[in-house]
Amino acid sequence: MGYVLVQPSEADTKTASGIILPESAQEKPAQGKVLACGDEMVMENGKTVKCPVKVGDKVVYKKWGGDEIKVEGKELKLVKFDDLMAILE
Repeated sequence: MGYVLVQPSEADTKTASGIILPESAQEKPAQGKVLACGDEMVMENGKTVKCPVKVGDKVVYKKWGGDEIKVEGKELKLVKFDDLMAILE
């Protein structure tokens, strides 16, 4: 299984109308910046799947996708290639 290391974007602290949200009401966005790409993945049929993104890309991933990890105090996500949904420009 191929993985991508993503630094999630910060949660919005205000609504569009300017209301400040308490931390408990802030929704973690399912997007972030790619910090590293895993090795290519070899499928059961022998085909190779390369990492679909590159370091520095901003990506959207499935809301419940990925595993949260902490590295040097930062919360990061390990997201499977299959859980990536889009690259933002």
